[in-house]
Amino acid sequence: MSHSTSPQNQSFMDRFEENMIALLLGLMTLVTFANVVARYVFESNLLWALETTVFIFAWMVLLGASYGVKKTTHIGVDVLLNMVSPGVRKFLSICAVLACIAFALLLLKGSWDYWYPFVTKRAWLETDDVPMFWFLRFLEDLVNEGEVYEKMPRFIPYFVLPLSMALLSIRFIIAGLEIIKGTRDGVIASHEAEELLDEVHTYGQHDDDLIKKNDAEENK
Repeated sequence: MSHSTSPQNQSFMDRFEENMIALLLGLMTLVTFANVVARYVFESNLLWALETTVFIFAWMVLLGASYGVKKTTHIGVDVLLNMVSPGVRKFLSICAVLACIAFALLLLKGSWDYWYPFVTKRAWLETDDVPMFWFLRFLEDLVNEGEVYEKMPRFIPYFVLPLSMALLSIRFIIAGLEIIKGTRDGVIASHEAEELLDEVHTYGQHDDDLIKKNDAEENK
């Protein structure tokens, strides 16, 4: 566990999630744009475009869940936490992150149980429209007894389920260790609303000062 929380591993996880999300977003935009051009310019249609964008979007959402834990962008209710002392707040945060870890591990177990049959006894099941890439043909001999895949096997896009839940579990474990060490307050964006209100107040005060200054100059 201590090894997984090292700065090197966290940096690798950050880069992996950020690069994957950026790559998937660009790929989904490209596929959608290509399908629009094919439909309205060439009066054709990319049959695999819709299913591909659905899979890409699912990958983005599930990978973004773990990255959101790292960036504390998940929304939560912190009314109770703000009413108690720092010591009690830390205890409650630890309880919360333990519950999150337990939930993430249950999701990891469930996602693995769901995905694993698709790479073993259901390896022959294919997607509806997504084509099979040539560089993945080695999977035919590896898991499909040499049978040719006409479409991409389902276990490839479905792999995001155990992958994302594993990353989510690791993120919650890291968050728990940081809370214990005192380098982190919690796992949610607890002060987001307060910061927004402070910004509004600051900008509002700045505007009031400008108005008073302009009125004073006009009176002169």
